[in-house]
Amino acid sequence: MKVLTLLGSAKKKGNTATVLGWVEEELQAAGHNVERIYLHNKSINGCMGCAKCRDYPDDIACIQKDDAESIMEQMIASDAVLFASPLYFWGFTAQIKALIDRGYALVTNYHLPDQTSLMKGKRVGLLATGGGPFENNAEGMFTAFDRIVGFLMAKKAGELYLGGCSVPAELSADVKDKAVELARSLVV
Repeated sequence: MKVLTLLGSAKKKGNTATVLGWVEEELQAAGHNVERIYLHNKSINGCMGCAKCRDYPDDIACIQKDDAESIMEQMIASDAVLFASPLYFWGFTAQIKALIDRGYALVTNYHLPDQTSLMKGKRVGLLATGGGPFENNAEGMFTAFDRIVGFLMAKKAGELYLGGCSVPAELSADVKDKAVELARSLVV
């Protein structure tokens, strides 16, 4: 399978990147083609809500010319996509949220009988890290992700929240096991 990972952290060697690396290693060891996109150094403008993309339901067709279109093309070309983000103020980082918002261009006729999506049937997952617990902290992010998956008509193939993170060197031994489980759930 072709798996695309989207790193929404500004830190290339932080907690999220470290755990994502373990997920990617497991996928590669199992023979899957894995590509990571580090979103922090990409130019991704926020969605303008202009709805021009609605004029071309079989294409991304966003009027903005930045890195988002090529990233979404890679998402469409992949069998599975893993969104990876630290928890910032009860949600996704700005880097990954801008791309999620631009995903509006991937779906047409939302809530109508003929709704369709360029991501229909794709396997997607979420990896999130944070300093605090899941309750009263991360659950909103995971609820939003469930709704994003539905909007995209994709299949949620796994999710993992790791709370209590401080620095990568202090990640507990069981975290790598959880990363391996997440990797396997993406491609089953």
